[in-house]
Amino acid sequence: MTEDPVASLEAEQQRLVLRQFTYEDAWNLGVLLRELAVARNAPVAIDVRHGARQVFRCALPGSSADNDVWIDRKRRVAERYAAPSFLVGARFRAKGTTFEESSRLDPDSFAAHGGSYPVTVEGVGVVGTATVSGLPQAEDHALVAEALTRLVNGLGHPGTLVNGPARTGG
Repeated sequence: MTEDPVASLEAEQQRLVLRQFTYEDAWNLGVLLRELAVARNAPVAIDVRHGARQVFRCALPGSSADNDVWIDRKRRVAERYAAPSFLVGARFRAKGTTFEESSRLDPDSFAAHGGSYPVTVEGVGVVGTATVSGLPQAEDHALVAEALTRLVNGLGHPGTLVNGPARTGG
């Protein structure tokens, strides 16, 4: 029996909820993404936003200007659907279609490819995005999910411990 990719991605999104997301947290998330990418020699561009404000942006060796365009297209999907861009694409595929065929959105402006994740704060909702471009889409998604997992678990950038596990009751 194979696992339902949509259900798996939805469960992941439910787990990746932060207690807070300040400008400092956005910067630290960007630094963490960069550190993870450098450790893997990943040729990516990285963008982290707090609301509509870009807080962190960098391009690593091997990335190109095309990655900047992909970041913007994937970010727009994460913002519009309040879901990871990879999950949005998976939902369309699960219905037997594609995002490009059925979303009625301009594919030059929107891409439901992995790599953009909405940043969600407990009790608040989506407050920003973290986006990576330059790897195959599943790897772009996994890189952002790993960084957010570290923040949720209080294991972010060295010297920071701002989030920690979300409260689960009482």
